[in-house]
Amino acid sequence: MKASPYVVALDLGTTGNRALVFDRSQKIVTSAYEEFPQIYPKPGWVEHDAEAIWRSTRRVLGRVLKKAGARNVRALGITNQRETVVLWNKKTGKPVHRAIVWQDRRTADTCAALKKRGVEPEVHRRTGLFLDPYFSGTKLAWLLDHVPGARARAARGELLAGTIDTWIIWKLSGGALHVTDPSNASRTLLFNLKTLSWDPRLLKLFNIPARVLPRVVPSSGIAGGLDKRLFKTEMPIAGIVGDQQGASFAQGCFKPGIVKNTYGTGLFLVENTGTKPRFSKNLLTTVLWQMKEDGPAEYGVEGSVFIGGAAVQWLRDGLGVIRRSSDIEALAKKAPSTGDVYFVPALVGLGAPYWDPHARGLLIGLTRGTTRAHIARATLEAIAYQTRDVMEIMRRDTGHPFRALRVDGGASADNFLMQLQADVLGIPVERPQVLETTALGAAGLAGIAVGLWKDRADFLKNRRTNRVFRPSRASTQASHALYARWKEAVARSRHWTH
Repeated sequence: MKASPYVVALDLGTTGNRALVFDRSQKIVTSAYEEFPQIYPKPGWVEHDAEAIWRSTRRVLGRVLKKAGARNVRALGITNQRETVVLWNKKTGKPVHRAIVWQDRRTADTCAALKKRGVEPEVHRRTGLFLDPYFSGTKLAWLLDHVPGARARAARGELLAGTIDTWIIWKLSGGALHVTDPSNASRTLLFNLKTLSWDPRLLKLFNIPARVLPRVVPSSGIAGGLDKRLFKTEMPIAGIVGDQQGASFAQGCFKPGIVKNTYGTGLFLVENTGTKPRFSKNLLTTVLWQMKEDGPAEYGVEGSVFIGGAAVQWLRDGLGVIRRSSDIEALAKKAPSTGDVYFVPALVGLGAPYWDPHARGLLIGLTRGTTRAHIARATLEAIAYQTRDVMEIMRRDTGHPFRALRVDGGASADNFLMQLQADVLGIPVERPQVLETTALGAAGLAGIAVGLWKDRADFLKNRRTNRVFRPSRASTQASHALYARWKEAVARSRHWTH
């Protein structure tokens, strides 16, 4: 393979890990992917084997470095599932418990108790987040309280904690780096948006010892390097960013009014609000990235929907309605409508804009005439309706309409879904040439740090649009009544576990 300056990105996802090598024109030179097991110990609980994530990461990274030539790679960028938390032994490097995944609902009662105490307004003011089990803080507190001896060991400095970026960087560096960046830190319930540091008041509230938490470094900048013993090469780790922030970077969400939606395991709409946080009653306020040490952070508002593409996976793995995820488009097209069937994919509760951990999934309107095609179409419509839910809140908060929606993620390759989304929203949907935007964003932040691109304007020059889906006026008008009907189904799904 011809020598060329490359940057490699690790996309540490919820269901698998991917390594991609990009050249300066943002072409994917090579990639490798591995799934890892999902573990469901109890209803509403979701766990990962952190060691399995590490083994998978090491294999996919090793494969792309071998194919691209490690000496050609200038830097490594890392993007990750954000709120999943790991607690491990500082000396042995062994996790003391399986990782608790962002989808996990086990701390719902803890969050409810804190809400009852009236502390949520202060938490929201400091973090931009709500008291929901989605975030890392209550998960980490659960680990410290439920793993025998963990709290005492943490107090003695024997344990380290972090989200998946922190865990993998620690392993890649041979234990030399215990770091995260502001985009990931801002998803923990422990990080102050204005001071850009761990908040002593919040650490006390959640009973988290500061010494277990990682050092916060810029999203773009050399944090350290790989342990040379791993791949027999030296390489700087120069980009760290949460997955949705990474996608926003690759999509050019650099000013207010530009909105992207990632169709992955969940659905994640993000709008950049500039260098000052903008708070919302229903959406999250989060750090998007910090480009340099002591420089300003950029903020965004985000609507986080827990089940997007995962609903399609559930049809495949849980119900056997389809054999492959890609089969859903052809199946859904067989039904001209859902036949008044509606699906609320609250399989792990509802995120934005409802924030109801006690909601549960609902299929309603079933009759003897209901077919697999009706259910497939209802699933895709639910994805489009959930996206509209969040867009409606964003419009209300800003007071201005959005001209288009930029999309990415695996499910955005589904033409039927993207056209449906344009019709439901009544605005064009723009799909980029490179759908792996989470990885591309991490690559961009790392590449800028080592001079592969001069700045983000130079990086964005290479962005290309694959297709624009334009709404049909008749379909948009028809969708209003269908959306209202779906909202009725949502109301019936809520507070179920109470």
